[in-house]
Amino acid sequence: MKLSNFDFDLPKELLAEYPSEHRDEARLMVLHRDTQKIEHKLFRDLIDYFDEGDVMMLNNTKVFPARMYGNKEKTGARIEVFLLRELNAENRLWDVLVDPARKIRIGNKLFFGDDDSLVAEVIDNTTSRGRTLRFLFDGSYEEFRQKLIDLGETPLPKYIKREVEPQDEERYQTIFAKHEGAVAAPTAGLHFSKHLMKRLEIKGVDFAETTLHVGLGTFNPVEVEDLSKHKMDSEQIIIPQTSADIVNKAIEEKRRVCAVGTTVMRTVESSVSSSKQLNAYEGWTNKFIFPPYDFSIANCMVTNFHTPKSTLLMMVSAFAGHDFMMEAYHEAIKEKYKFYSYGDAMLIL
Repeated sequence: MKLSNFDFDLPKELLAEYPSEHRDEARLMVLHRDTQKIEHKLFRDLIDYFDEGDVMMLNNTKVFPARMYGNKEKTGARIEVFLLRELNAENRLWDVLVDPARKIRIGNKLFFGDDDSLVAEVIDNTTSRGRTLRFLFDGSYEEFRQKLIDLGETPLPKYIKREVEPQDEERYQTIFAKHEGAVAAPTAGLHFSKHLMKRLEIKGVDFAETTLHVGLGTFNPVEVEDLSKHKMDSEQIIIPQTSADIVNKAIEEKRRVCAVGTTVMRTVESSVSSSKQLNAYEGWTNKFIFPPYDFSIANCMVTNFHTPKSTLLMMVSAFAGHDFMMEAYHEAIKEKYKFYSYGDAMLIL
């Protein structure tokens, strides 16, 4: 498989600028791998495909308000700062992206807030847009983190051209988000409502929570035709023993084990035993899944519709089968399904 195998024309009007009115009322395309049949449903119909003892694996990462705006000292130029990860809590060092990057050099200071109550000094260049910042703030660490939250905004994807609106703070977060650390939402999980979760629970479906703190590396464009030469950024993952036990029991009983999202699929495929069981794990993964690939844990998955040539599309293609996946995508475009974060969903059985 080469990069060009994953290209297709996506009409701009199919990019979802807003979510569906209710989480579980997004459209759902159901792909049956065994019969190559495609069904058109609503997301709330997902429950019809699962029985007692089946398992839904969820990513409980929580998006933090990672996008901030500051002003450069002397010139006052407005600079966007995107917080990626905390490097050192004691010294308040952060790995960030800046835009426009050409204006930001080592030694520059940035001022945040109407009262300039937060200042950051650029102490290193990491990539063309990447910088290391040292934040200067008079107050405790807890007060500093609260200041970041107060000054930050929901990091909606760049393709959403509108301004961030109050509803985004709640809608760009899954209802099971717990552990803060992601700079983008695990979007397949955005379709689950409290009502649907309760109905699944009553039906006897089990939930196994994992964590993958989504970084921007997930969305880095693939720029090599030979996919084996593409390098993924590392992202932090956690698989608790309790979740591994739930999943392994379902595997032994030949139940449905559903990965809700590509982030969950990457997480569990990063910690597989020689006997194809899920191991508890806490660490980092840079796993890149593309066809052909032999999946060990999940036998079905929920996902959104992804960008042409993206690593996310490549993983889904490996799971569904490339030709079937491209057929489904062409049908999705014809039927006007919405794409990306706030878009519609797909269930692959």
